[in-house]
Amino acid sequence: MTAAANFSIALIHYPVYDKNHDIVATAVTNLDVHDIARSARTYGLSRYYIVTPVEEQRRLVEKIRTHWLEGWGSTYNPKRKLALELLKTEDTLQAAVAEVEERTGKRPKLVVTGASGRPNSVTFGELKALMDADPDQPFMLLLGTGWGLTEQVFKASDYVLEPISGGGDYNHLSVRSAAAIMLDRLFGR
Repeated sequence: MTAAANFSIALIHYPVYDKNHDIVATAVTNLDVHDIARSARTYGLSRYYIVTPVEEQRRLVEKIRTHWLEGWGSTYNPKRKLALELLKTEDTLQAAVAEVEERTGKRPKLVVTGASGRPNSVTFGELKALMDADPDQPFMLLLGTGWGLTEQVFKASDYVLEPISGGGDYNHLSVRSAAAIMLDRLFGR
């Protein structure tokens, strides 16, 4: 089994911060649904979770997913169907973790991300080495929306992944772009 086959990604819409540092639930965007699913399929991941407690948002994601898996979209664009087969919605991070544990028999190691560096960060190389050392161990990469994941999520995680740096002072990538870069650094050739 490859490391990617035991690796999932979760886009967290709650709990995240807004620009005032209040804990909020952010809105799901159609671009995030499609683009991160496409990256997840490209790099061979096992699952892509969208985590939101907002029932209407989960229904929207399921409507999009169903259109591409069973509706007209499934025959119009079969490659999009392949990507969206990996997509699953959950109301909490704990539910996504439980789904991985049920599917694999092991609790996933949670890898949290953020644009700001932290002293206890692991590098992409160190994370790859951890995955290669135990290919049966599932991992879940947590991506924040809004103004980032809360301290509660950081404290509940096993690892903090080093931030992406372009070399300049500006560091405000879209979550879609950040996901693609991270997956390429971990699984690209």
